[in-house]
Amino acid sequence: MENDLPTHEIQSCRKLDFEDVDLQEINDNALPLCITDGNHGNQIFLPLAIPDDLVPKLDMEFDTEVAAKNFYQKYAKASGFGTRLSKGHKDKNSDLMLDRVFCCSREGKKPKDKRNMIVKCPRPETRCECSARMKISCRKGGKYRVVQFVAEHNHELSTPSKTHLFRSHRHLTMAHEAEIDMARSCGITPKQSIELMSKQVGGRENLGFIRDDLKNYLRSKRSIPMMQGDTGGVLEYLQGMQLEDPNFFYAIQVDEDDLITNIFWADAKMRTDFAHFGDVVCFDTTYRKHKDGRPIALFVGVNHHKQTTVFGAALLYDETILTFEWLFDTFAKAMMEKIPRTILTDQDGRMATALASQWPTTYHRLCIWHIYQNAATDLADVFKDFQNFAADFSHCIYDYENEDDFFEGWSEMLKTYGLEDKKWLKKMFDIKEKWALVYGRETFCADMTTTQRII
Repeated sequence: MENDLPTHEIQSCRKLDFEDVDLQEINDNALPLCITDGNHGNQIFLPLAIPDDLVPKLDMEFDTEVAAKNFYQKYAKASGFGTRLSKGHKDKNSDLMLDRVFCCSREGKKPKDKRNMIVKCPRPETRCECSARMKISCRKGGKYRVVQFVAEHNHELSTPSKTHLFRSHRHLTMAHEAEIDMARSCGITPKQSIELMSKQVGGRENLGFIRDDLKNYLRSKRSIPMMQGDTGGVLEYLQGMQLEDPNFFYAIQVDEDDLITNIFWADAKMRTDFAHFGDVVCFDTTYRKHKDGRPIALFVGVNHHKQTTVFGAALLYDETILTFEWLFDTFAKAMMEKIPRTILTDQDGRMATALASQWPTTYHRLCIWHIYQNAATDLADVFKDFQNFAADFSHCIYDYENEDDFFEGWSEMLKTYGLEDKKWLKKMFDIKEKWALVYGRETFCADMTTTQRII
């Protein structure tokens, strides 16, 4: 290359023209470098400012393949990319790995999926034939030596704050598993567990795994303590209830391992009550079993005396979009395909997506109690510094009769307290139709504004 750039120095993503690059400025700012190949117009991304002891070099030696893999992993994490194992060759007689290639996770090209015509949500393409790699070989001696190293990538590199999200840089250690098991036995939820562990190591980027990894670990563990016959016991109990009450309805969802994930049930009284009073439903999943932190979902409403009435209940394994879609579809089947005109929920994006998919004609309102709880968290400093903010915020929720007055009151509140750049308030304004009373005065809600009726 013309300017004899080092092929092994690394870090972030600013696109620069090769002709106008000031190499001293790049080294000072420690930013990743993007060069445009003058001959073919291709962009080459080089990591910069990587400590020299982390950079692979030709003829560097390792005692084992695992040691070489761990070294390249450290280099990749510092550089901003993920890795995976590529091709290798074994000795036919001793089963010894003679050579191995460690490559960028975006190397190669994903083969065409024969199911493309029927897959509803195909995974996005992540591979782009990146050529960055490190090859080791022990054909000329007892130790593994680096025989090839390519530092250039054909895609942008990740920033240091996001590198920990790559699959290759995530793993649960035995210490992590022990701490998770201890937290679970004490009744601490997975969300609280990961927040606590993150604070102990100075942030989630230093944790070594993400919340999905924790949930997958707990999912694999849940089959271990399940005694033989537990699943049959649940089915036997539900079937017994149905024998006593022919109108008792239940549904069970299982995973690919035939382990129970979600259970829904509604007795005859619940179904009858919904037929009479099911125009407005409160749906809440904030109740938890003590030990596992699993959601207990309740469909609740009021009768003609404004007394709390339960329409159905469910034990859920998680709170994913697919789980909620299954639950709403099952609830509709239990209620002879009748769905509520209005539903109140907490501010959960996955729940909102499932509702829009399964019950598109149902008017979705947000629970005011949950909005205040979220406001107390996201705007804690505002509530503390301004005594009148709570009253002004309440005015925006309840008091305006027409949309223009609401817009004027909202803008005035933001200007008065200097909140124009608050992300949470911007997000809330985008979904104002779900919580501001000015948009819900024409909608029947049975005087319900919160899901917290049965506390």
